[in-house]
Amino acid sequence: MYYDIIESPIGPILLAGNEKGLKHLDFLKGKKRIEIPADWIENKKFFREAARQLEAYFSGKLESFDLKLAPEGTDFQKSVWKALCEIPYGETRTYKEIAVSIGKPRAYRAVGLANNRNPIAIIIPCHRVIGSDGKLTGYASGLDIKEFLLKLEENNLR
Repeated sequence: MYYDIIESPIGPILLAGNEKGLKHLDFLKGKKRIEIPADWIENKKFFREAARQLEAYFSGKLESFDLKLAPEGTDFQKSVWKALCEIPYGETRTYKEIAVSIGKPRAYRAVGLANNRNPIAIIIPCHRVIGSDGKLTGYASGLDIKEFLLKLEENNLR
Protein backbone atom coordinates (compact mmCIF):
# COMPACT_ATOMS: atom_id res chain seq x y z
CA MET A 1 0.00 0.00 0.00
CA TYR A 2 1.26 3.45 -0.91
CA TYR A 3 0.63 6.61 1.05
CA ASP A 4 1.22 10.32 1.03
CA ILE A 5 0.48 13.14 3.43
CA ILE A 6 -0.74 16.40 1.94
CA GLU A 7 -1.46 19.71 3.60
CA SER A 8 -4.94 21.19 3.58
CA PRO A 9 -6.84 24.04 5.24
CA ILE A 10 -8.04 21.52 7.84
CA GLY A 11 -4.62 20.08 8.54
CA PRO A 12 -2.61 17.19 7.16
CA ILE A 13 -4.50 14.57 5.16
CA LEU A 14 -3.36 10.99 4.70
CA LEU A 15 -3.97 9.40 1.32
CA ALA A 16 -3.44 5.65 0.94
CA GLY A 17 -4.10 3.23 -1.86
CA ASN A 18 -2.72 0.84 -4.40
CA GLU A 19 -3.11 0.03 -8.08
CA LYS A 20 -6.81 -0.69 -7.50
CA GLY A 21 -7.40 2.88 -6.39
CA LEU A 22 -7.62 5.19 -3.42
CA LYS A 23 -8.49 3.23 -0.28
CA HIS A 24 -8.14 5.84 2.48
CA LEU A 25 -8.39 9.56 2.96
CA ASP A 26 -8.06 10.40 6.60
CA PHE A 27 -7.32 13.43 8.71
CA LEU A 28 -4.20 13.33 10.83
CA LYS A 29 -5.76 15.83 13.22
CA GLY A 30 -9.16 15.54 14.80
CA LYS A 31 -11.00 12.84 16.68
CA LYS A 32 -10.40 9.92 14.33
CA ARG A 33 -6.72 9.32 13.75
CA ILE A 34 -4.98 6.62 11.81
CA GLU A 35 -1.59 5.09 12.41
CA ILE A 36 0.49 4.57 9.29
CA PRO A 37 1.44 0.88 9.13
CA ALA A 38 5.15 0.19 8.89
CA ASP A 39 4.76 -1.71 5.61
CA TRP A 40 3.15 1.20 3.74
CA ILE A 41 5.44 2.96 1.27
CA GLU A 42 5.47 6.73 0.86
CA ASN A 43 4.85 7.67 -2.77
CA LYS A 44 3.97 11.29 -3.60
CA LYS A 45 3.89 10.65 -7.34
CA PHE A 46 1.21 7.97 -6.96
CA PHE A 47 -1.17 10.50 -5.36
CA ARG A 48 -0.33 13.53 -7.51
CA GLU A 49 -3.77 13.63 -9.17
CA ALA A 50 -5.65 13.12 -5.91
CA ALA A 51 -3.63 15.92 -4.31
CA ARG A 52 -4.32 18.20 -7.29
CA GLN A 53 -8.06 17.55 -7.12
CA LEU A 54 -8.18 18.07 -3.36
CA GLU A 55 -6.33 21.36 -3.72
CA ALA A 56 -8.87 22.43 -6.36
CA TYR A 57 -11.73 21.36 -4.06
CA PHE A 58 -10.39 23.38 -1.14
CA SER A 59 -9.91 26.43 -3.38
CA GLY A 60 -13.51 26.20 -4.61
CA LYS A 61 -12.61 25.18 -8.15
CA LEU A 62 -13.77 21.55 -8.02
CA GLU A 63 -17.18 20.22 -7.07
CA SER A 64 -16.85 16.61 -8.16
CA PHE A 65 -13.89 14.26 -7.93
CA ASP A 66 -12.76 11.98 -10.74
CA LEU A 67 -10.51 9.45 -9.06
CA LYS A 68 -10.31 5.69 -9.04
CA LEU A 69 -11.63 4.59 -5.64
CA ALA A 70 -11.27 1.21 -3.96
CA PRO A 71 -12.90 1.44 -0.53
CA GLU A 72 -13.16 -1.79 1.40
CA GLY A 73 -16.42 -2.59 3.15
CA THR A 74 -19.55 -4.70 3.16
CA ASP A 75 -22.01 -4.60 0.28
CA PHE A 76 -24.34 -2.51 2.44
CA GLN A 77 -21.58 -0.03 3.28
CA LYS A 78 -20.63 0.25 -0.37
CA SER A 79 -24.26 0.94 -1.31
CA VAL A 80 -24.35 3.74 1.26
CA TRP A 81 -21.05 5.17 0.04
CA LYS A 82 -22.32 5.09 -3.53
CA ALA A 83 -25.43 7.00 -2.43
CA LEU A 84 -23.24 9.56 -0.66
CA CYS A 85 -21.43 10.21 -3.93
CA GLU A 86 -24.76 11.14 -5.49
CA ILE A 87 -25.38 14.01 -3.05
CA PRO A 88 -24.71 17.17 -5.05
CA TYR A 89 -21.97 19.55 -3.98
CA GLY A 90 -23.26 22.08 -1.49
CA GLU A 91 -26.33 20.04 -0.58
CA THR A 92 -27.12 17.76 2.33
CA ARG A 93 -29.25 14.69 2.93
CA THR A 94 -30.47 13.07 6.11
CA TYR A 95 -29.55 9.57 7.18
CA LYS A 96 -33.16 8.59 6.54
CA GLU A 97 -33.08 10.03 3.01
CA ILE A 98 -29.98 7.96 2.28
CA ALA A 99 -31.68 4.86 3.71
CA VAL A 100 -34.69 5.44 1.45
CA SER A 101 -32.46 6.05 -1.58
CA ILE A 102 -30.79 2.65 -1.18
CA GLY A 103 -34.12 0.87 -0.70
CA LYS A 104 -33.74 0.30 3.05
CA PRO A 105 -36.01 2.98 4.54
CA ARG A 106 -35.77 1.69 8.09
CA ALA A 107 -31.99 1.28 8.07
CA TYR A 108 -31.11 4.89 8.90
CA ARG A 109 -29.06 3.85 11.95
CA ALA A 110 -27.12 1.36 9.83
CA VAL A 111 -26.61 4.16 7.31
CA GLY A 112 -25.10 6.21 10.13
CA LEU A 113 -22.71 3.38 10.97
CA ALA A 114 -21.72 2.97 7.32
CA ASN A 115 -21.20 6.72 7.12
CA ASN A 116 -18.92 6.50 10.16
CA ARG A 117 -16.90 3.73 8.52
CA ASN A 118 -16.36 5.66 5.28
CA PRO A 119 -12.64 5.24 4.58
CA ILE A 120 -12.41 8.01 1.96
CA ALA A 121 -13.68 11.19 3.60
CA ILE A 122 -14.38 14.28 1.46
CA ILE A 123 -14.27 12.34 -1.83
CA ILE A 124 -17.04 10.05 -0.59
CA PRO A 125 -18.85 13.02 0.95
CA CYS A 126 -20.11 11.70 4.26
CA HIS A 127 -19.90 15.28 5.57
CA ARG A 128 -23.06 16.02 3.53
CA VAL A 129 -25.23 13.83 5.76
CA ILE A 130 -27.08 15.52 8.60
CA GLY A 131 -29.63 14.61 11.24
CA SER A 132 -33.35 14.60 10.44
CA ASP A 133 -33.70 17.77 12.52
CA GLY A 134 -31.25 19.55 10.21
CA LYS A 135 -28.46 19.57 12.79
CA LEU A 136 -24.91 18.45 12.22
CA THR A 137 -24.43 15.06 13.78
CA GLY A 138 -21.76 12.42 13.92
CA TYR A 139 -18.59 13.03 12.00
CA ALA A 140 -15.78 10.65 12.91
CA SER A 141 -13.14 13.36 12.54
CA GLY A 142 -15.07 15.94 14.51
CA LEU A 143 -17.99 18.24 13.86
CA ASP A 144 -15.64 21.19 13.36
CA ILE A 145 -14.24 19.55 10.21
CA LYS A 146 -17.73 18.63 8.99
CA GLU A 147 -18.89 22.21 9.53
CA PHE A 148 -15.82 23.56 7.71
CA LEU A 149 -16.47 21.34 4.67
CA LEU A 150 -20.17 22.22 4.49
CA LYS A 151 -19.44 25.95 4.78
CA LEU A 152 -16.70 25.68 2.15
CA GLU A 153 -19.18 24.15 -0.29
CA GLU A 154 -21.98 26.55 0.61
CA ASN A 155 -19.73 29.59 0.17
CA ASN A 156 -18.42 28.39 -3.18
CA LEU A 157 -21.92 27.97 -4.61
CA ARG A 158 -22.52 31.71 -4.43
